[in-house]
Amino acid sequence: MHPDTERLLADIAEETRQTRFLTGIGELDSRVMAAMAAVPRHAFVSQELHSRAYDNGPLPIGHGQTISQPFIVALMTALLRPEACHRVLEVGAGSGYQAAVLSRLVTRVYTVEIVEPLASAAAERLKTLGYGNVEVRCGDGYRGWPEHAPFDGILVAAAAPHVPQPLLDQIKPGGRLVIPVGQPYSAQELLVIDKLDSGELRRRSVLPVAFVPLTGSLGH
Repeated sequence: MHPDTERLLADIAEETRQTRFLTGIGELDSRVMAAMAAVPRHAFVSQELHSRAYDNGPLPIGHGQTISQPFIVALMTALLRPEACHRVLEVGAGSGYQAAVLSRLVTRVYTVEIVEPLASAAAERLKTLGYGNVEVRCGDGYRGWPEHAPFDGILVAAAAPHVPQPLLDQIKPGGRLVIPVGQPYSAQELLVIDKLDSGELRRRSVLPVAFVPLTGSLGH
């Protein structure tokens, strides 16, 4: 474990407590915290940012994209309610950090990244670090990954102006979608959408967030 990991975990725990009146979560699942502890965040940022890798904030990864704030990664992971038998889809692989965290909690992670250099780098990084249950594809995340659908859970790491219908279609009954929704660089909210066994959708807003915009078909 990196020497700064304990400090980061303490920061995540404190922010979880401070936002509990919004999220309804006062303490994150121990499995989620263990996954956060096990993933070396410095391996997912450039060398010059290693000294800031364990700060509880987002960092640039190039191409106008960021690696998300660790608290948000942990919260979204917890909201997805991952189980060991689950197969999940991530939209917006970025550096591969969120996928690495998820990979320690589920059977299989499929992650889509529209920026080809980021997708290639994430795939190579995850392979080198030994995350063998993650598959990366360069593509339009708005469309999901229909070849591997349906998914037990879908996590979207970029803000969409509305919830993409293809992603709703690719959730299993009993599954869950966690997605930030709102206009770019404006008011956004983190939504949890449950698909009931009947196919009915139930959604709730968790807290205000700030994400880079989801690109691809959604903007056309």
